[in-house]
Amino acid sequence: MIPISKPTITNKEIKSLVDVCKSGLLVQGAKVEEFENAVAKLCGVKYAIALSNGTAALHTALYAAGIGHGDEIITTPFTFVATANAILMQGAIPVFVDIAPETYNMDPSKIEEKITKKTKAILPVDLYGQIYDVEALQKIANTHKLKIIEDACQSINASYKKQMAGSCGDAGCFSFYATKNMMTGEGGMIVTNDKKLTTIAKQFRSHGQPEHIRYEYFHLGYNYRMMDLVAAIGLVQLDRLETFTKNRIKNAALLTKGLADIPGIIVPTVMKEHRHVFHQYTIRVTNPFPLDRDQVAQYLNKRGIGTGIYYPKPLHLYSHLAKYLFKRDVFPISEQFSHQVLSLPVHPLVSRKDIHHIIKTIRNIYEKN
Repeated sequence: MIPISKPTITNKEIKSLVDVCKSGLLVQGAKVEEFENAVAKLCGVKYAIALSNGTAALHTALYAAGIGHGDEIITTPFTFVATANAILMQGAIPVFVDIAPETYNMDPSKIEEKITKKTKAILPVDLYGQIYDVEALQKIANTHKLKIIEDACQSINASYKKQMAGSCGDAGCFSFYATKNMMTGEGGMIVTNDKKLTTIAKQFRSHGQPEHIRYEYFHLGYNYRMMDLVAAIGLVQLDRLETFTKNRIKNAALLTKGLADIPGIIVPTVMKEHRHVFHQYTIRVTNPFPLDRDQVAQYLNKRGIGTGIYYPKPLHLYSHLAKYLFKRDVFPISEQFSHQVLSLPVHPLVSRKDIHHIIKTIRNIYEKN
């Protein structure tokens, strides 16, 4: 089976982890600080705050940005549920905007009609590894005095012009879950140039305690700390990130070359001046392709090719989010695409032979039906 994702772990990660275990210093400490500094340098920002996972990063960033009860946050329904859940965790209200067909990211032309007096921020998602429309959203945010909290959980090492993923708004959030482009098993990070946001975020991740002062609580907080055990893996992965990224881009280019001329198969679009890092390589299966998306997935899986569906249902159709006055057919592109999208293996361990097998298998479907 060619898996849809597979962590890339070497003896270097294992040794780094063992070294921390032997040191006896397992919790948040020097390794976490080193990891924070390295990620901040990668993103070209002043500050980075390590957290226990990507959801914690989103929640913490919203809290530190002053988002609270009743505030409205504009975001996309075509994403993993953590994006919206983090908004709910702050007592705020997610206000969804449909996606642009070319990028799967939030459509800037549909944002301003959703802005009200309660709107406090925009939370765009860099879906599949391509950064959102930075200039369009920044113009809207500046006009209406809104913050931008970037969900960059799928896009580390992506860029737009000279801006790195995570650095495009007031704060950016990463996930280092096991299937991400670089991983620590679990883990997250906020990056920002905002000193005040950084101070609040560091307190929030540790029960409201300021750094280096125990049993003083400035405000509400959670146990969202990252362990040195996790950071040790992250530091090694970060050294290999550029290699991972180039391999993903190479694999994506081979897939696009082999699939682009098949009627009914819509391959990903890389927008001008964007570096798409292909957390997922996502096609759309449409007419006149002879099988639908689910049939294609089943066919590929039977022939040893793993697939993923990201995402099978837009967020506004789930019960805990539907109550915010949403109903079916209000976001037609998200709903249509949820029945068409299919992600194919693109990770660094996919070989050229694997790529040719994937392409040949999909072409065979079209030619034999």
